[in-house]
Amino acid sequence: MENRGETAGSVLRIEKSSIHDGDGLRTVLFLKGCPLRCLWCSTPESQRMVPERGLSREKCLRCGRCVEQCPQGALTMGEDGINFDRNRCAGCLKCASVCPSSAVVPYGKKMTANEAVCEIAKDEIFYFHSGGGLTVSGGEPLDQSGFVREVLAGCCERGIDCAIESSFFAPWEKIEPLLPYISLLHVDIKHPDAEKHKKLIGVDNGLILENIRRADGAPYDFGLVIRTPLIPGINDGDEDIVKLAEIVKGLKKLRFMEFLAYHRLGTETYKRLGLDYPLAEIKTPDAAYMRRKAAVFKSAAGVTVKINGSIFE
Repeated sequence: MENRGETAGSVLRIEKSSIHDGDGLRTVLFLKGCPLRCLWCSTPESQRMVPERGLSREKCLRCGRCVEQCPQGALTMGEDGINFDRNRCAGCLKCASVCPSSAVVPYGKKMTANEAVCEIAKDEIFYFHSGGGLTVSGGEPLDQSGFVREVLAGCCERGIDCAIESSFFAPWEKIEPLLPYISLLHVDIKHPDAEKHKKLIGVDNGLILENIRRADGAPYDFGLVIRTPLIPGINDGDEDIVKLAEIVKGLKKLRFMEFLAYHRLGTETYKRLGLDYPLAEIKTPDAAYMRRKAAVFKSAAGVTVKINGSIFE
């Protein structure tokens, strides 16, 4: 591959010392851009590929410097403070660079694959001692598959273990080139029913399920983890969980099934972006609820189950 490592990607952030995204201590490379629109999305700042800005209104001094610097006219000063036209924003983030109170919050930046690998490699010693490595997450990594492949290749050359977290909503041609570089693949099945999936996510699940089957039969040595976020009253019906078990239990590469409790950690980001959060009334389920749902699944599937990273016995 000529000039490998020079491909630029849209990176949301790089988080270090994660223990929830694969084995050992891991660096998580969060990318921007996602083709799905989950009602419960906890990272709305990852949905668009371009860099964005958020606004913490409680920090805003109303000095107007950001308005003066915006070349697109996306910011205006109103009676209640700064108004923002998200559709006019070009992602230059000049507004964030001049804000004296850090009220303007930047989300995302451009990086080359080499730059990303160099940052990831700074923690090689921790990967070595813990059995960890890199996990590429989103947004949706497959929306930037060329960039991701170069990052994975660069890390593998340094002996860094690699994993991917994906919705798997992408053409197989974007998926297969990444599989030789990974040891673990996390894929979400957000709802087992095609029509309900489309209502909740914006697309049906046919392509996702077909890609899971193809990956499970691919001649590459990696483990597979299927994950489902449980949102009370949305995708947690016992009949749906049994249907999910039927899909999952025959997978040969499966390491375990993981259920993730719905949370509202991203609601502040919705406010900063000027977006409404559609599930504001739903509460985070308690441990007893999660165990009941996991028991329904395990009884039907007979496979190892985790709840928020812990083995369900």
